[in-house]
Amino acid sequence: MTGPTWGTADRRLLIVHAHPDDESIQTAGVIARYLDAGAEVTVVTCTLGEEGEVIGQRWAQLVADGGADQLGGYRILELTRALSILSPSARVLEPHFLGGAGRWRDSGMAGSPAARNPRAFTRAGDEPVELLTDLIVERRPQVVVGYDPAGTYGHPDHVGVHRVSTEAVAAAAERGWSVSKHYWSVSERSAVVDGLAAAVDRVPAGWRMPADGELPSYPDDQITTEIDIRAVYERKVDAMAAHATQITVAPSRREYALSNDILQPIPDAEHFILVRGQAHPEGGRETDLFAGVVDDGSDDAPR
Repeated sequence: MTGPTWGTADRRLLIVHAHPDDESIQTAGVIARYLDAGAEVTVVTCTLGEEGEVIGQRWAQLVADGGADQLGGYRILELTRALSILSPSARVLEPHFLGGAGRWRDSGMAGSPAARNPRAFTRAGDEPVELLTDLIVERRPQVVVGYDPAGTYGHPDHVGVHRVSTEAVAAAAERGWSVSKHYWSVSERSAVVDGLAAAVDRVPAGWRMPADGELPSYPDDQITTEIDIRAVYERKVDAMAAHATQITVAPSRREYALSNDILQPIPDAEHFILVRGQAHPEGGRETDLFAGVVDDGSDDAPR
């Protein structure tokens, strides 16, 4: 059996994330929806998330700080399970680690000792850009999704993903493949506010509601694109639950918490800001990441 011929599907989507679980929290609905529609989807993960905290006691000794430092390997399994949940049974998506699994290490939160590790993603220089550029040229996605300049919530690896994806999209254009549309994955403010309001009477024991402004979001008028994920919502929640060392899903299945036990809503749409390419339709929010993509993106996309 031969492998896939990259760049031949009508729609090709490449999504870049920092750690295992980011794909499920931020873009699981989009992954499942476009896989179901027959699109070619590549999910790129840049580290194994070795510096993450662990929820509960079962796997607590896998942590890096004072533990076995085996968490990264276990999170490969969680990512594999999550992508399998999001995939059609006949076409299961496999993880793709930039540079190979373990090439770069989770840099930890800002100011942590992990950032001084020579293998930390934040110390990788231009190599991630070069490798992601190669992948874009090889797989020829019309659409690339990355992060905003703040890296969603300021984690250094998320900020690094913003830099790497932005520079790789530009470099790929110089090498002959111009991505038609480049998006930032973001949270819509009203979706966050409405989700928190709905959850106020069902906060699980030991969790707390976030303080005003504690959860990052963008004003509604800055959102260019809204993807309805209701048809795949349950798979998104199951994919999030597959990252059990990192995520606890509330009994309502409408909220979740990380190891900090701060409640966060799970909206039934995923939101994006278009930063390269032409938004469609004019004057309204897009409802399809591929809106306006005519063919291969190599000739008509802005450079």
